[in-house]
Amino acid sequence: MMVRCVYASRAATALSSAVVEDILERSRINNPANGITGILCYSGDVFIQVLEGGRDEVCELYNAIVRDGRHAQVRLLVFQEIRERKFCNWTMGHVDLSKVNPGLLLKYHEKAVLNPFAMSGEATLSLLDELVATVAVHSRMA
Repeated sequence: MMVRCVYASRAATALSSAVVEDILERSRINNPANGITGILCYSGDVFIQVLEGGRDEVCELYNAIVRDGRHAQVRLLVFQEIRERKFCNWTMGHVDLSKVNPGLLLKYHEKAVLNPFAMSGEATLSLLDELVATVAVHSRMA
């Protein structure tokens, strides 16, 4: 059985591009062996991540993220059984929302600032779908 997990978190300490690249690189190395695909969005100190794959594998990875000292305020936004993946082409695609048109954020939120803690899980998934549709996702193929 496949599931989709969407969570938000804040960086526990200031983020450098090297830290973000390290997270992405480790994901791209480790996720294929576990059948996990997904996407990571970040802006300032805020992360939104989607993990898709087998229930056990996704739950284990999410639990590891909750315990990871680089994350604070980890909040589960969506956890659902799925028939198919939305992000099957990425071992871990990523979006730097500081480079996205602010109007797109306004479409799903009251301000042009990423704040998944004040958005519904459904709105968060819709934003991610639109980012994929507008080719705002930078990735390496799975």
